[in-house]
Amino acid sequence: MGLEDITRRIRAAEAAAGREPGAVTLIAVSKVQPPDRVEAVLAAGHTVFGENYVQEAQAKWPAWTARHPGVSVHMIGPLQSNKARAAVALFDAIHSLDRVTLARKLAQQIDEQGRSPQLFVQVNTGDEPQKAGILVDELPGFLTLCAELGLRPQGLMCIPPEDGDPAPHFALLARLAADHGLPGLSMGMSADFETAIAHGATHVRVGSAIFGARDYG
Repeated sequence: MGLEDITRRIRAAEAAAGREPGAVTLIAVSKVQPPDRVEAVLAAGHTVFGENYVQEAQAKWPAWTARHPGVSVHMIGPLQSNKARAAVALFDAIHSLDRVTLARKLAQQIDEQGRSPQLFVQVNTGDEPQKAGILVDELPGFLTLCAELGLRPQGLMCIPPEDGDPAPHFALLARLAADHGLPGLSMGMSADFETAIAHGATHVRVGSAIFGARDYG
């Protein structure tokens, strides 16, 4: 495992799906990883990273991005509405736009700061009550609200249920994105990114398979 191996597998999955090389963006999920591991991936030339926590990202990424021009940081975890200001200032993309209150806060901050991160709407494809995300039936209305607020989502994101085949969820998300003219599909993680690529993923989120197991101690 490692960056080189994951990149090779992504290129192979693109080819198997008949897609152009480089069609898929690898988000290296660096949350709770030791600095030396992240710095090694930066040194290898990788430029797209994902974080789950605003406070953690604030503590480490400004210094790294200053030293590595062209690096982008994506928010891939749940985003509290009261962190919208910091998120708009820090992140180049937010993959977890998942409710009306957050949409309003992000619209306000984008207007105030004059900075527009890419936005992905998180869809609860499994209709799981414990999981964040817009329900499938509510997606058209939510996208209409986003447009009214001046938000222009780039795509959709999902996290399939842990138990079961992720492929139907990836297929559903791809169909929803196509129906609404959204080009981005943020789906697929370490265990299933090749399946996601086969269903059209444009962004895959891979962490421990690149950096090694996380130490939460």
